[in-house]
Amino acid sequence: MNVAVLNSPLTAQDLVTPDFWLAINPDLHVMDLPFINATTPFNIGADLARKARELVVREGYFHLPGPIPWRLSIDAMRNAVGHLKDRGLSPVFAYAYDEFWVIFARLHHLIKAILGNDYMLLPDFWAWHVDPRAGEAGWSPHRDKGQRSLFPDGTPKSLTIWLPLSNANPLNGCMYVLPADRDKTYHTDNEWQWAPHLPDIRALPATAGDVFCWNQAVLHWGARSSPRATEPRVSIAFEFQLAKVEPFNQPLMKALTIPSMDSRISLICKQIVQYKHMYPLSPELEALAMERLSTSS
Repeated sequence: MNVAVLNSPLTAQDLVTPDFWLAINPDLHVMDLPFINATTPFNIGADLARKARELVVREGYFHLPGPIPWRLSIDAMRNAVGHLKDRGLSPVFAYAYDEFWVIFARLHHLIKAILGNDYMLLPDFWAWHVDPRAGEAGWSPHRDKGQRSLFPDGTPKSLTIWLPLSNANPLNGCMYVLPADRDKTYHTDNEWQWAPHLPDIRALPATAGDVFCWNQAVLHWGARSSPRATEPRVSIAFEFQLAKVEPFNQPLMKALTIPSMDSRISLICKQIVQYKHMYPLSPELEALAMERLSTSS
């Protein structure tokens, strides 16, 4: 199965060939072991860890503003997502590059602070390029996994981390959230029948490189962009869960995992298929993803 990429056919073999991806984004890395092995999580203090835990339970989310010591080029990562989209590829193919795994590995101590020491990576991640010129929007209002992702006391079993690679504001489609403590159906059997009081809705403007964490029961969405915006909203997200609870999806991966080329392409194709209801998807790309999954299972 071939998919046209600016008049060039994309094949299943291209997907697992590092040089194919490096030709699109030569400023990034693909299976560069010295680069991967140099990854070290940055530390957070006890006060920040306590604040993150408290807010993720009380309000459902936590914002860590920059500057953050990423030791990565956020600009190059943002541009890479745009280059993929320009070539007719889904933005989620950004996860072919090492940087898009390393950036979440660098958050290891923050994730442990919220979930606990023994957590796993879920096979649930995405990338967005919301183009104001086309009036595009992020995903519509939803709860990632709902109340099943919370313990009875409201502490999370799982977590989403969302990272803006561009500045995000109401004009280019920043995130919005209904804080948990203002959500009448949060953590109830009626959680899918939300009816927020409009003044309670909170915009989450951000600077490129900020970090947002939210539990997977909080109601959130990406806004529709305006042609008055000066730049696209580019962002990425990854999900995590405690190891001691039943898997929300499979295959789970150990903390700090950086998958092999074959594994990351299979995982990307899994995203394309499982999120097709949330994102425009061509029949050709869906067929290519299904072909890859059938040969890697």
